[in-house]
Amino acid sequence: MNWHYDALEVLKQTSRTFYIPIVQLPGNLQEAVTSAYLCMRAIDEIEDHPSLENATKAHLLRSLSLHLQTGTGDNDHFTPDWGDCYDDLPEVTLRVNDWAKLAPDSIAPRIWDATAAMADRMAIWAERNWTVNTVADLDSYTFSVAGAVGLLLSDLWAWYDNTQTNRMDAIGFGRGLQTVNILRNHREDKARGVDFFPDGWTASQMQAYARHNLEFAERYTQSLPKGPALDFCRIPLVLAQGTLKTLALGKPKLSRDDVMQLIGQVSNG
Repeated sequence: MNWHYDALEVLKQTSRTFYIPIVQLPGNLQEAVTSAYLCMRAIDEIEDHPSLENATKAHLLRSLSLHLQTGTGDNDHFTPDWGDCYDDLPEVTLRVNDWAKLAPDSIAPRIWDATAAMADRMAIWAERNWTVNTVADLDSYTFSVAGAVGLLLSDLWAWYDNTQTNRMDAIGFGRGLQTVNILRNHREDKARGVDFFPDGWTASQMQAYARHNLEFAERYTQSLPKGPALDFCRIPLVLAQGTLKTLALGKPKLSRDDVMQLIGQVSNG
């Protein structure tokens, strides 16, 4: 089986935001970013699973983390024992072994490390039922699941063509995108007993937090030279900015037409 093609098909099924910028990436960089995205989507599906108990989520996440830490590049096997949860988990999670092996050997260990660390952090948050009381809690959570992704992307750009980036801005890039997701999913999260808003915060305060971090994201993106890193980052940034404006107007999300129009503006810009 052509794992690269197969991975892109799964990517297309799981993300409308990242599929387009990823498929536009060249060769080895496309394989590395696809590997990173699908590995992290695999653990994200565990964290967000609607029916698994929090203790079960923490156990699965830590087990997967430990498996990723065993990599040597020689017949690696990263699939944990899913136990009774196997039938409840989506394909993107069950096939994490395939995604981990997709990246070129020269960068794959960095992706394993980032995914393992994120899985461990997610396990901690699952055990505390994602309780956010303070701004420091919010900063910690958004770093755990997204700011660290910004750092990984910076490492991928440097690995591919030595593109150098500001790492504080990279954290803001991840945080900004994640905060827009928190705003977009606020109602659904509260329905499952999770609230990422610090105590007493309104939607307008969370929107201000998102705008602040998207300023870092914009600076991060604007600093990139012409090339694949810039092409990649512009699309999720403009979609996050567009979504934030839409939410501020009281609308639930961007329409599919809005998304395609924004992507078209970036691609033609």
